[in-house]
Amino acid sequence: SSIMGRRGGSRPIVAPMMLLLHVSSVTGFSSLRLSSSTPVTHVARYAASPRSITMQHGGKGFGGGEATRDPPPTVYDPSDPKGKQQAIHKAESFAEYLAKRGGFSDSHKSGVCEPRGAAAATAVSKVAPATAPASGSPYAELADAYFADIRRELALLMDNPSWDDGSLAPVLIRLAWHSSGTYDKASGTGGSNGAGMRFDAEASDCENAGLHTARAFLEPVKRKFPGISYSDLWVLAAYVGIEHTGGPSIAFRPGRVDWEGEHELLAGGWCNPMPRGGHGRLPGAEKYVAYDSADAAGRPSGWQKLCGHIRDEVFYRMGFGDREIVALLCGGHVYGRCHRGSSGYAGAWVEHPTRFSNEYATDMLEDEWRLVGHEDTWLDDMGAAELRPAAGNRQYVNKCPLGTGGDDANQMMLLSDMALAWDPDFRVHLEAFAADEAMLAREFGAAFKKLTELGCEGVLQPEVAAGGLAAAR
Repeated sequence: SSIMGRRGGSRPIVAPMMLLLHVSSVTGFSSLRLSSSTPVTHVARYAASPRSITMQHGGKGFGGGEATRDPPPTVYDPSDPKGKQQAIHKAESFAEYLAKRGGFSDSHKSGVCEPRGAAAATAVSKVAPATAPASGSPYAELADAYFADIRRELALLMDNPSWDDGSLAPVLIRLAWHSSGTYDKASGTGGSNGAGMRFDAEASDCENAGLHTARAFLEPVKRKFPGISYSDLWVLAAYVGIEHTGGPSIAFRPGRVDWEGEHELLAGGWCNPMPRGGHGRLPGAEKYVAYDSADAAGRPSGWQKLCGHIRDEVFYRMGFGDREIVALLCGGHVYGRCHRGSSGYAGAWVEHPTRFSNEYATDMLEDEWRLVGHEDTWLDDMGAAELRPAAGNRQYVNKCPLGTGGDDANQMMLLSDMALAWDPDFRVHLEAFAADEAMLAREFGAAFKKLTELGCEGVLQPEVAAGGLAAAR
């Protein structure tokens, strides 16, 4: 059998995994060729009431699109429609934000927007607030057009030249994933309902580093559309981000209800108090891996336990099977990049990290991958310094000190990614998705929808009338 790669060719899959004989003098590990083997009354009231929002500390992140490490807590004033994103480095200016909405200047504090240019001398117009449902109205009464307006607003946020690779989609996808990925089917706790990451008990988990940025970017949308809960908004933003970048269109079911206070989050018990190192419900990229020895294929000891962590401690806990796990990782890790100052890992998984594709799967199987650490300064000499992780972290890169991979885009894989190729039960699905991008799109969309609806069965309303971004425009 063969798979099609991003370079347009096919390559045979050989059953035994071959070990290349290029050995790193620092790590001692060989590079690997993987071509083988409910009403919303209190929600609306919460959104409409004046308050200040504190951006919480984060720590170490796992998924794509992470931002750099959180700054000290910063008070964000929600009475400012944009807030000028003072807590966010690289955010677009308020003027740029308004320019996309009709060329108004910054006079938002008075509630008035002044047109620019020649019209400025003769015209002043009020900001037209979004039509919001009456306080106390149930979600079932929200018009489909309301959600179409929200989709349209979210789509306007996605392309941001000053952000990583010019897109906010990866970090918004990560926000929804991490908010939803805390679900535990045995206890019924966690999940996207409640938007618990607004509170320190959840936001402080080390895997949520940088997600204060995604939440702050969505704050102006929440102000404009107070009828949608934060927990619904985070999920819908991810859906829009996926579709905006060429991924599957996912039907949206509203109805998630935000916790009114941290005490509701803490009542679940799973993050009260937050254990050192995090609550453990999100994946750890190197958990249980040791680097004191390697097997005959060059894989570090403990990689089988890492596979057990991915299955038993994370995805099986939520109710996913192996194929869904691989679909989620293949679709999710095609987006964004890791940052040394946030998670300790560095670089993008794929060459085009703002487009949906099956490139993650094809590259993992077809490219040569080498384990590196912070000490591997030869990466700098190859123009791949961005792939050198922080001290104490290990990751795989598509480079070799003898020159292999020098002409390819700088890409990396975490050990938890490589496990999909190493474990035979994962690998069969990885190969299937590498061979069929349309199938990956269908199955990733279904798995991501399932992920974001876990724990919400008692509150979700029927799907909003169809309508991808084209219908929302």
